[in-house]
Amino acid sequence: MQTDKARYRERLETAKAIKEAAAQAESKEVDIDKQEKQKEPVLPSATLPTHVPFLLIGGGTASFAAARSIRARDPGAKVLIVSDELDPPYMRPPLSKELWFSDDPDVTETLRFKQWNGKERSIFFQPPSFYVAPEELMSTEHGGVSVLTGKKVVHLDVRENKAKLDDGTHISYEKCLIASGGTPRNLPAIERASEEVKRRTTLFRRVSDFRALERLSSSGGSITIIGGGFLGSELACALGRRAQRSNLEVIQMFPESGNMGKILPEYLSHWTTEKVKREGVNVITDAVVKSVSYKNGKLHISLKDGRAVETDHVVAAVGLEPNTELAKSAGLELDADFGGFRVNAELQARNNVWVAGDAACFYDIKLGRRRVEHHDHAVVSGRLVGENMTGAAKPYWHQSMFWSDLGPDVGYEAIGIVDSALPTVGVFAKATEKDTPKRAAEESGTGIRSESDDQGAIEPVNVSTTVTPSLPAPAQQGDSYGKGVVFYLRDNVVVGIVLWNIFNRMPIARKV
Repeated sequence: MQTDKARYRERLETAKAIKEAAAQAESKEVDIDKQEKQKEPVLPSATLPTHVPFLLIGGGTASFAAARSIRARDPGAKVLIVSDELDPPYMRPPLSKELWFSDDPDVTETLRFKQWNGKERSIFFQPPSFYVAPEELMSTEHGGVSVLTGKKVVHLDVRENKAKLDDGTHISYEKCLIASGGTPRNLPAIERASEEVKRRTTLFRRVSDFRALERLSSSGGSITIIGGGFLGSELACALGRRAQRSNLEVIQMFPESGNMGKILPEYLSHWTTEKVKREGVNVITDAVVKSVSYKNGKLHISLKDGRAVETDHVVAAVGLEPNTELAKSAGLELDADFGGFRVNAELQARNNVWVAGDAACFYDIKLGRRRVEHHDHAVVSGRLVGENMTGAAKPYWHQSMFWSDLGPDVGYEAIGIVDSALPTVGVFAKATEKDTPKRAAEESGTGIRSESDDQGAIEPVNVSTTVTPSLPAPAQQGDSYGKGVVFYLRDNVVVGIVLWNIFNRMPIARKV
């Protein structure tokens, strides 16, 4: 009897111990679950779609052109644009051109400007009401275009057709476009400088950069632009005009012997430099930056030849680096010579993945493999990809053009490979009052000078298609380069053309 009671107590104690052990184990599992949940990313408050038919990475011109093209071919399509910018898709050219010549004191807020033809428009392709809220995209009966702003795709799985955002969100897709654009390059001298120098440096690219520089230039002081290419020269002329009627000092420096020295032949580059100087800019040529420091409230720029420049703010305009971070996770091929994602004739990088705009390195059947960083290319390549994402299978054979304006009085349009290292043949004539970007735009009705420009913007620009096949008169003696044509040769074949103060003749140049 005593033995039975002892056994009973022993069994009770064993059962109690097992129960306590189980409770402790369960408690540990709960703690582990809590820890794992804490590690999981916090998703946005709005419910984003977990799957979209068309995913467009990047919120620039190429993405918008692709979205419009997709919707044109498939009116019920549902398109999601993911952009790391806070603004919906907009045109970049006015940021260094027409916006600076606006008389509107609130231009940084309205972002509306008068084109050279006098018509007013916004830099945005469409107003906010055009877009569908991302959380409503998949439930919208007739489809639409959504823009998810302030988010970045950080990982792309091309096997599973899935993208991961920087907040941990995953979105699967059926078709994907990479139109990631590029990031402005910085100068090594600034990259290794102090934080004080970096805080006083602008890498000009976005709306926020325009707003910041406009505010800085309005308060006077000294601004130094480093770079003599399209962007640097356009900004120099725009700020130079402002300097003529304010206490602003504008300095432009670059390693070449003249403005746009890598593009224009030497004589035309030097002529252009004189034009920029007349706009109120202190141009410093053959300038290689050695170091930049901050002391006594000023930036001190030391050049390799011993010259020194003192300024309040620096704008670095020294080129663009294509955004190709997704190549590693997606297993996409990059081009070692030109940068960017290598794509086939249909601008396709992999099955169900296309690339357009600045980040695409494509094969040009006339000029070989290229990568182009201009508005017209972004529009046309984006539009073509949109067609191909809906089954068109079209090759990219377009010869894109580009343009640059040094204010409303001097400008040029170009096509092909325009490299000052190539042999050139120039034919010039004396310009008339009509041979300016402003007058040409007034007569033709053209605003953004891209014959393939997106006509779906808020206020469509009607491009004149009337072409008069004429050539400039023979070159004048002296150094008057009022208007003319420059041919760029490679192996005695014309591979590029610059139309200097000659406008709306790009169809002829394309045929050549």
